[in-house]
Amino acid sequence: MPRIVPIRDLKNTTAISTLCHEEEEPIFVTKNGYGDMVLMSMETYEKNLFLVNVYGKLEEAKQDMKQGKYSSVEDAISRIRKNHGL
Repeated sequence: MPRIVPIRDLKNTTAISTLCHEEEEPIFVTKNGYGDMVLMSMETYEKNLFLVNVYGKLEEAKQDMKQGKYSSVEDAISRIRKNHGL
């Protein structure tokens, strides 16, 4: 369940930092009752960035398959061996 905190709670930076690391999820900050910002630890940010990259590559691969842009495993291994002198 997402954690939502009011912006005034940001005054206690140590508690917010601890919360970011404990939750391992983004923390939503509200201002005057409306969403304003999202905070997260560096680890959570990097994990999310990695996942976005993976999902993007999977979507690209899916589009390539729809357009018939793919080869057999044997062909791919052969190209890899050739390119790397194996």
